[in-house]
Amino acid sequence: QVQLAESGGGLVQPGGSLRLSCDVSARTAGHYTVAWFRQPPGTEREFVAAIRWSSRTTVYADSVKGRFTISRDNTRNTVYLQLNSLKPDDTAIYYCAEGTGIILSSIGNHAQYQYWGQGTQVTVSS
Repeated sequence: QVQLAESGGGLVQPGGSLRLSCDVSARTAGHYTVAWFRQPPGTEREFVAAIRWSSRTTVYADSVKGRFTISRDNTRNTVYLQLNSLKPDDTAIYYCAEGTGIILSSIGNHAQYQYWGQGTQVTVSS
């Protein structure tokens, strides 16, 4: 059973930075993708970024391109999300998720992911 655990959230001022971590307890077979989604207050979950474990191909939502960076450390089974130039609109619970067999055109669809973490709160406020 794959388990994911996020950490690194917190309160930061606008323009600040955070680094989120997603520790994955076990690997699934096949070609898998790890993604970050977020859920702002009162809205639906939205895609942020994803990385294919084998190829390191990355995909970003337009709203975070140039500000957020997703990366992985396969020696630690950890995926990171570096958040820079944070804005109040980035306030949300951030979740990591893992899925297998996801085609590129569906990489931002949360229904494609089989395993989810519990989330970590990011609050951007002065």
